[in-house]
Amino acid sequence: MIRRSRTLSGPGPVTLSRPRPRALPRPLLAATVLLLALPAAPAAAASAPPEPPCTAGTAPYQRELERELRRPVDGVQSPQDCAAIRQLQRRLGISPADGSASLRTYRTMVADKVGRDPAARRGCPSPAYRVVCVDLTRQILWVQVGQRVVFAPVPMRSGRDGLETRRGWHRIYWKHRDHFSTIYQVPMPYAQFFNGGQALHGTSHDLFSSGSGGCVNLTVRDAKRLYDLLRKGDRIYVWGTKPGTGG
Repeated sequence: MIRRSRTLSGPGPVTLSRPRPRALPRPLLAATVLLLALPAAPAAAASAPPEPPCTAGTAPYQRELERELRRPVDGVQSPQDCAAIRQLQRRLGISPADGSASLRTYRTMVADKVGRDPAARRGCPSPAYRVVCVDLTRQILWVQVGQRVVFAPVPMRSGRDGLETRRGWHRIYWKHRDHFSTIYQVPMPYAQFFNGGQALHGTSHDLFSSGSGGCVNLTVRDAKRLYDLLRKGDRIYVWGTKPGTGG
């Protein structure tokens, strides 16, 4: 808008002037500055694809996992059982996480539970020095000093029927990082011998098969971690009975 103005001395030239912009009230000015400073709203994220249905059927350790997951214990897989087992597998890093109540899932779940519950570790002595605890019944291994776990429980595989891992107290008397068995013609990486030809060592074979030739088998990754932890002279305690064996 343009307004006209005259001088007070009488007729004369007309001068034109522009109006001064009005200042915004302080609260409105502050709000405007704040709005300008805010980042632009991100575009709506694409919705995640729906999770595929869990279709694994009933498996050998159905009841054990139903009981652990506080599901109805009927030994029959349901879609809800499958989803709960799949969620457990993901938490424990089991691949594939397919919802199957497999031996691998059961043993890994047991190892995790023993690691979290001191009462579940009472089968192993707890002197003030380092002890490797080899639980044949549950097929897991861990290391503790007193009541303190220094190597968390992991699944392992002990000797099969007729070649059972020898129970009792043992000492590590020889360590060999790249050992090869001339008896079985197989590599024994990160071997730590404790009784005759029996040793803790890694294997690329399935830990959840029938059993070893008497050694305590671990994944190669776990065997390396254990090899780096233990020293010659460290004590091992073996107890229990491997399922499916006579001793």
